[in-house]
Amino acid sequence: MMPHTFHIPVLGLGYSIDTPIKVAKYGISSVASIVDDELIERMRLHYARKHGENDTAIKKSEPDYRARRITAYLDLMHRIVTEEFDKLKSQSFGSGNDIDRYFSLLPAGSELKIRYEALLAMPDGAEKGSAADALREQMVAGAIDVNIMSKVDKMNTDAEGNLLDDIYTDALAALRGFALSQLSSSIILSAGMNPHLYSYLEAFADFFPDREGNFRKKVVLKVSDYRSALIQAKFLAKKGIWVSEFRIESGLNCGGHAFATEGNLLGPVLEEFKNRRGEMLTELLALYESALGNKGIALVRAPRTRISVQGGIGTAAENAFLLEHYGIEATGWGSPFLLVPEVTNVDKDTLNELANAGSDAYYVSDSSPLGVLFNNFKNSSAEKQRLERIAKGRPGSPCNKRYLVSNTEFTKEPICTASREYQNLKIKQLLAQDPQPADLQTQIDAVTEKLCLCEGLSTSALIKSNLIKPRENKAVAICPGPNLAFFSGIYSLEEMVGHIYGKIDLLAKHLRPNMFINELNLYVDYLKEDIDRHAVALSDKKEKYFSKFRANLLEGINYYKKMIPEITNQTVAYRQEMMAQLEVIEARLSQLPTLVRVA
Repeated sequence: MMPHTFHIPVLGLGYSIDTPIKVAKYGISSVASIVDDELIERMRLHYARKHGENDTAIKKSEPDYRARRITAYLDLMHRIVTEEFDKLKSQSFGSGNDIDRYFSLLPAGSELKIRYEALLAMPDGAEKGSAADALREQMVAGAIDVNIMSKVDKMNTDAEGNLLDDIYTDALAALRGFALSQLSSSIILSAGMNPHLYSYLEAFADFFPDREGNFRKKVVLKVSDYRSALIQAKFLAKKGIWVSEFRIESGLNCGGHAFATEGNLLGPVLEEFKNRRGEMLTELLALYESALGNKGIALVRAPRTRISVQGGIGTAAENAFLLEHYGIEATGWGSPFLLVPEVTNVDKDTLNELANAGSDAYYVSDSSPLGVLFNNFKNSSAEKQRLERIAKGRPGSPCNKRYLVSNTEFTKEPICTASREYQNLKIKQLLAQDPQPADLQTQIDAVTEKLCLCEGLSTSALIKSNLIKPRENKAVAICPGPNLAFFSGIYSLEEMVGHIYGKIDLLAKHLRPNMFINELNLYVDYLKEDIDRHAVALSDKKEKYFSKFRANLLEGINYYKKMIPEITNQTVAYRQEMMAQLEVIEARLSQLPTLVRVA
């Protein structure tokens, strides 16, 4: 049982790359990305030197270097966290040490905190000593979890340029790196289903249960709706792989890549999980036990499945409502921790920009080379650099890491759409059109909007750790969720955790709509922009999509109208304001044009 009811999700490639080292000893779970093995190796050498460990580099010329780098770094984090947690546990209570900080961060009603406070009130003696020892035994470190974007999975070659076997693709090598590590934690699979990757989980014994349904390594799916969650979980269950957690994320009110789906709003999605949770687990368990039986594995007790939610949560009241109303086990707080320097890797310049930015600085963009919506920040140095390069007639970026190469429009080998090579070739093609289309500049702008994320999302971690080299690009890309606009300041760990649990209110001076209202506005804005883009050329598929999207939003609005009276941890005035905001949004939605394809 984890001591906290929240976790810190993955934050870009580098912003949470070493967050577990910083917070796990306090019982807080967090997620590190294992996509960028070059960043991982540099961070491993950095921490190895700090802790007096072997800092011999694993070179790219060595066999299976990507998986080995990831394993080595995860094992190093495990050793550091274990050592620091053991040291923390050995400290005396009531002296203002880290052990007291561990308990001070816990929510007020937690059993551990109640026992800690009772311990401090006890007179010195043998009984207090025994109680202290018993309390130490109950302390748990936070999990060192990892994330893979399932579809970031390019094929790789050896030093001679020969194509390597399938198990050496980016995603499979990263999975292998985690699977062979000493960690007992979870891998969070995000960005959709990759059957090739999912099937590879079967190759590692740590993903299979003991007789009591316990796992050394767990699988967590990040999902945005019930249907996709069930499809993915059934695929895995048939292979004897259990989903230990569904991590539900808002489609648009989140950081990083955004998936608008068909207008599936967070409230109705959570309601469906709540109502169909038992049905889902029964169906999955039948498939799972059959698959395990074929592998000669018998269970005495069925494994557990948690449900958590993240994306746009901003207040303690919202946090409590989600836990209580939907019966979920945990919440994820990501973007707000970008303003907590002791937890995440945000360089000083970017940190100051974030702390002082208004809502207009956060926007959903087409910046990602993956072709997926991406939550961008207008004031980032990477965005400024992108515009400067366009102004100088040199759009695009050098492509050094090549994690997101996928386009073969002009080349035999895949290249990245954010690269200078691709953008030059594409712009030349557009300029050569005869006659030139009326929207030529719009088409060119769509090409040059792509941003290098492989380097941009890692740079801040290198800057903050003083690892950036003189000739390296220092431009920082960052992808916070729009919810961060309501947080204006730089905070300590105590302040942010206190805010989550309602000890303090960091948003007291800010008028902020409810998270469900914020998400709904984002969806209506998205739909309006998408309708505008397709007003001239509308396909049958897009017409049906718009119709379904609008219907889902209307269904969501009706759901919220019925749900609002149940938000009993807010005032009557708050609920009335929510209802009024829903009416305004419903009116906005009704005013959007209904596109009909003309045959």
